[in-house]
Order: sequence, then C-alpha cells, then structure tokens
Amino acid sequence: MEPKYLFTVLLLGTIIAITYATRKYSTSTVQFWVGGRSFGWVLNGSAIAGDYLSAATFLGLAGLTFSLGYDGLFYTFCFSVGLTMLALFIAGPLRKFGRFTVPDFLAERFHSPSARVFAVIVVLAISGFYAAPQLLGAAQILQMFFGASYQFGVIFVVVVMMLYVGVGGMKGTTINQAVEIWIRFSAFLLLLGAAIYLGYHYGKILDLITKWTGPIPGTAALNKGTDLVANGAKWSLVGGGLFKNLAESLSMLIGLSLGTIGLPHILLRFYTNPSAKDARYSALFAIGVASAFFGIALYLGTLGRYIFLTGAQAGTLSPDVIKAFVTGGQNMVVPTTAMVIGGKWLLGFVIAGAFAAVFSNLSGLFIASSGALGHDIYTNFINKEANEKQKVMAGKISVVIVGIFYGILGLLVEKAAIGQLVGLAFNVAASTFAPIFLLGIWWRGMTEKGAIAGMVVGLLSSMYMIFFVNTLPVWMQWRIPGLITVPLAFLTVFVVSKFDGQVPADVNEFMHRVHQPDLRI
Repeated sequence: MEPKYLFTVLLLGTIIAITYATRKYSTSTVQFWVGGRSFGWVLNGSAIAGDYLSAATFLGLAGLTFSLGYDGLFYTFCFSVGLTMLALFIAGPLRKFGRFTVPDFLAERFHSPSARVFAVIVVLAISGFYAAPQLLGAAQILQMFFGASYQFGVIFVVVVMMLYVGVGGMKGTTINQAVEIWIRFSAFLLLLGAAIYLGYHYGKILDLITKWTGPIPGTAALNKGTDLVANGAKWSLVGGGLFKNLAESLSMLIGLSLGTIGLPHILLRFYTNPSAKDARYSALFAIGVASAFFGIALYLGTLGRYIFLTGAQAGTLSPDVIKAFVTGGQNMVVPTTAMVIGGKWLLGFVIAGAFAAVFSNLSGLFIASSGALGHDIYTNFINKEANEKQKVMAGKISVVIVGIFYGILGLLVEKAAIGQLVGLAFNVAASTFAPIFLLGIWWRGMTEKGAIAGMVVGLLSSMYMIFFVNTLPVWMQWRIPGLITVPLAFLTVFVVSKFDGQVPADVNEFMHRVHQPDLRI
C-alpha cells in the first residue's frame, strides 16, 4: 500500500476507534454538548489547539508565506494576539458562566429569546465561512494526491464528520481533536527535521531568495498565476504585496485578533473544563502549541518558496512538481514541499496531518452549529418539554442538517484561497461576538437591544464589505475590513445600550457569578 493511503487509512481507523469507544458518553445533553465538563487543561488545551489550528494553519499560513513573503507572517502574529486576549479576558469568566452554547450566553445574560435567535444566525454565518475552506483544503488534497474529484472530496469529508460528531459527541470529538493535533505537530516536526538534515538552513534560504527580483524564465507559460508566485522577491514585514497601506495592516490586525474571541467553536470549548482555572490553563497551553506551529509554518513556507525558485531557476524540479507548486499555490505548498524533500513516505504522513487538521477543525464547527440548532432552537423554541433522549436525538439530527449546509458551501468555494476565506470568518466573528462577549463580561451597562443591534450591524457591515468590496472606495477595499466593522459594532452596542438603558435587573448577580474567585464548579 502506498504511504499516502496507509497513513490516511490509519488516521481514519483511529478516528473510528475513538468515536466507537466514546459513543456511550453521548447519551445526555451535558455529555453530548460539553463532555460532562470533565476535560483537564492538557486534554482540553490540545483540543483547543486542534480546533483552532485548522487547514488554514497547516496549509494556508505556509502557503501565504510561500506566495507573499513575510507578509504571511502577519497572519500568525494576529492569530497569536487573539489567543492571548481570549485567555486573559474570556476563558475564565465563560467557564464560570457554564452553559452549553454561545447563544446561551446572550439568552441568559439578557433573559432574551430574541437575542438567542440572532446569536444562532451569527453562529451559522461564522461557522459557514470557516467550514468552507476546511472542506476546500481536504477536497484539494484528495484531488491532487488521490485523483478524486473535488465534489467527491467534499462529500466524503462531510459524511466522515457526520459520523464523527453524531456518534461520539463532545467526548469523542475532544479526544479525536487532541490526538489529531499531535499527529499534525509530528508531521510538521518531521518535515522540519528532514529539511534541516538536508541542509535547508533558514539563513541560507533567505539570502538566496532575496537575490531574485524578476520572474523565473520559462515558468510564465505554466499558469497565469505563476508570475505572482515567482516574483515577490522583495521581503518585508508589512507592505510586500499583501497590504496597500498602514490602514489595511491595522484592519487585518483588528479583524483577525478580535475574531478569535468571537469564534463559537473555540468559545464553547471552555464550557468543557471542570473549573475556570482549568479553562485559563487550557487557553495558555493552546497558545504554546499554536506559537510553535506558527513558527514552523513560517519556515516551511519559506522553504517551499526557496525550493520552487531555485529548482525552477536551475531546472532541477520535475514538471509535475512545478505544476503542483503553481496550481496548488497557497493551499498545497506544504504537501508539495514534503514530496520534494522526503518522497512518498513523508508526503503520506503530511497528507494524514492535513486531513487531521481538517477533521479536527470541522468537528468543532459541527458541534457549534449543531448546538445552535439542536439546543438553542429545538430545546428552547420547538419542544421546550423535550426529555434527555429527545434532546440528544435533536442534536444528532442537527449534525446531519449542518453537514448538508457545509457540503453545499464547500462545493461553492472550489477556486478560493483557504487563508482568505478563514480571514473572512474571523472578521465576521470580530464584528459580532467579540463585542458581545467583551462588553457582556466586563461592562454592566450593556442591554438586550444594544447586543442585538451590535450583532446585526457587525454582521451586515462585514457581509457588505466582504461581498460588495468593489462598490467601496479603493482605499477601503481591504482583505479584512476589521478597521471599519469592528469599531462600528462596538460603538453600536454602546450607543444603543445607553439610549435604551434597560439594563437587566440581575446584572450585578451575573457579574459576581462570572468574576468570583476560582472554584471548581
């Protein structure tokens, strides 16, 4: 059996075994949605890292560095800032709040069914933006290295995830995510070690890359985008092709960093810890794992850039490898680099790591979105008298509905870039849930109307600036419009809350609950 099939089958076998073994832990709502709140900080921190470090990290960040130079590093900086803010301001208080879903927070903070409904809409919007690029990454791997069609790749992954989450619930999902993050980490470390062993030292690579300032002869005919990839020898921290000006840089910083605070599949992970202290430690552990990932991704993107430039210049790369770099572009640089320096065995392990990244992140999104449907809609609106069995069944049915929704989105984004799509998800999260959770946890004056208005304005302004960017002035046509949408959402929450003035009567009780000294609750 070829290595790529062997490692992929082993990964799928591991997922099936864990899911089957944990099926008995998904028979009640507290088990299905939050795993019985039993996960320690190492296990949950690994799962958070697995949830957070998606295909955008394993494939997209290295790809951005490959095609853009050090501008790709700016993404990693923004993501790191976001995780740190989440650990400092959100993790502990959210665990003390201790419910099942993100909409639970708004519904109970303001005693508002309307706020719950608006929150469900936002959860589905964010998760949809985030799920589509994960499916894109998985389908492209199957298409490039297994010969499958893009459509088959999307459908295959969706079916796997339905079984993964629907049978194992949060317990199976968490253990699978923790295992999968270390599979990915091992793949990254193995690729890094192989590269260093073969003499691909970072300083040498950087010196050689910066010597080229023009297109590589003979490559322009391969693909229309080749010049964009082959050029870009000007390396800079900000301004080397990705950003037009300082405003756009700040816009991305705000959108990506605050977006972490608003990602529903990350937020709900803090409900699964036994205490607020464990929740904070989980976030800190995830920061450490993510930081290591980001550093290696930067190196691998640089390495892929070096191999492509030098190989194409010297004529030492085969046409198939050059085609893989060019047509894969931002999304496939890591597998292609593994194929060049380690052959079929290293490629097989890296492909398994890429699938692990997709499965891990998608499982969190499935849990978040199915919770919004099965818990927030079914239990709180459709059948308020549902028993435990009915609630769990509603959750499993919701997983199927979410799978169909994600599958349709995945089929629509075949030509998109993973990193850019994830950036859009982060901006929507930063403009909707980030203001709600930061102000809801740290400001007594927020009201129901302020919260709903902020979510609506943040969502609509993000969608407009993302989908109708060509209608905006040129100076505002940014990849991530956080500089406009995030302050607008915060301002809307503040102004509407001030004019409304209907602060919940039990706000002091709520604040005491989420800010009290750590207890194992």
